[in-house]
Amino acid sequence: MQDTIGDDPLGIAEAWRQQGRAVAIATVVETWGSAPRPVGSHLVIDSEGHFEGSVSGGCVEGEVISQALDVLETGAARMLEFGVADETAWRVGLSCGGQIRVYVERID
Repeated sequence: MQDTIGDDPLGIAEAWRQQGRAVAIATVVETWGSAPRPVGSHLVIDSEGHFEGSVSGGCVEGEVISQALDVLETGAARMLEFGVADETAWRVGLSCGGQIRVYVERID
């Protein structure tokens, strides 16, 4: 039997919230070039570092999760930018080209 939430990160986030877990959501808000996920893609993260969804197909998820954990701790949302011209490009693995902007916020 298939899970009723399926692969929907927003549904998973809501289920986590109902379990009393702190949750952050990362949303792709802008892309350019060969970004692997479209605008509107989501990655949800709980305070234990569990995550579902994707904002880049694996290129920047590690950094986004790290930033989301800080957002959960501080409550301060932030805009993250990654690209081949960015100094973090090689560290986060977005060497395939393109640019991506991801907004990370706590959902209450």
